[in-house]
Amino acid sequence: MTHDDVLLALNETAVSQELQTIAHKVLQNQRITTQDCLLLYEQGELAFVGALADFVRFQKNENIVFFNKNIHIEPTNICIHNCTFCSYSKKKGDPLCWEMSIDEMLAIITKIPEHAITEVHIVGGVHPDRGIDFYCDLLTAIKNIRPSIQIKAFTAVEIDFMAKKSGFFVSEILQKLKDAGLQTMPGGGAEIFDESLRKIICPTKTSSERWLKIHETAHKTGIPTNATMLYGHIEKFEHRVDHLNRLRNLQDKTNGFQAFIPLKYKKENNYLGIEHEVPWSEDLRNFAISRIFLDNFKNIKAYWPMLGKELSQMTLEFGVNDFDGTINDSTKIYSMAGAEDTHPTLTEEQMVALIHAVGRKAIERDSVYNIIQTH
Repeated sequence: MTHDDVLLALNETAVSQELQTIAHKVLQNQRITTQDCLLLYEQGELAFVGALADFVRFQKNENIVFFNKNIHIEPTNICIHNCTFCSYSKKKGDPLCWEMSIDEMLAIITKIPEHAITEVHIVGGVHPDRGIDFYCDLLTAIKNIRPSIQIKAFTAVEIDFMAKKSGFFVSEILQKLKDAGLQTMPGGGAEIFDESLRKIICPTKTSSERWLKIHETAHKTGIPTNATMLYGHIEKFEHRVDHLNRLRNLQDKTNGFQAFIPLKYKKENNYLGIEHEVPWSEDLRNFAISRIFLDNFKNIKAYWPMLGKELSQMTLEFGVNDFDGTINDSTKIYSMAGAEDTHPTLTEEQMVALIHAVGRKAIERDSVYNIIQTH
């Protein structure tokens, strides 16, 4: 959407003077404030924020939508934490728990043709008995069988536990993992940064301050990372703004975040007790406002196994320029929480078709956003 298109949309929409002022800031590539962001959440209608987000998306990425060919490996769902929003974690002895050996994880990779994936994404529960040596051995073994594959692995929460269990500094843990083959980190475990909310939804998990520090250390170590925000539970708009602002501040400092991924709370099979999930319109508003506020993030990603294919496709009109990956039915995190797609898989052809259907150019990327192929 061009500057003139947005102005036309603004003229056709009845908005307050305050919102008009915010819109003109965005059109002039000026940074909006946290108060501006809160006002967008409180008053910005979907069409209004969508038009602004689409403008920002085009300025940063034109009509490109990235995707990659990836699989997820979830080593275990056994976890030391008791997060009330989580539908995934189990304790040892639970009939629904699992813990894969290194050989079992290697078998997942070797059964897939080499040309079919460029990235393996490794995230799981925080297993009480597994530390840095196990995970370094895993990364080394993966690189031995597939030297060309890129490894994105371990949330800050997992890194935090490795450090505490081993007695090493976080910087030492990250360097060991990098030496073993780690190239990028996902953004999980951030949840919502407000400490009062974390006491309710994830009371034993890594603190928000430490999560940010671990990502800052990763950036300094030469490991780019992603960032996430869990929304649609007990948080209020001001909590979302605070979360986004802490991410924007760290990005100003390190420029180490590759993408931001809003993650929707799903209500099934957990103890938080939320009766209704936020509607799809709020999903789209949240993507749009995130795109507007995070002016120093190049990429906003829709995690389609969470939202479903159709709604994820709609996010491409609300600031999103990354459609994640093909997945190959390799993750259970959101299916265990009630996602409609219980076996998430997209072929490369299906991914490209979804992107082309909204008039975008589909580009296959690697884990650090190098272009592999244009469709």
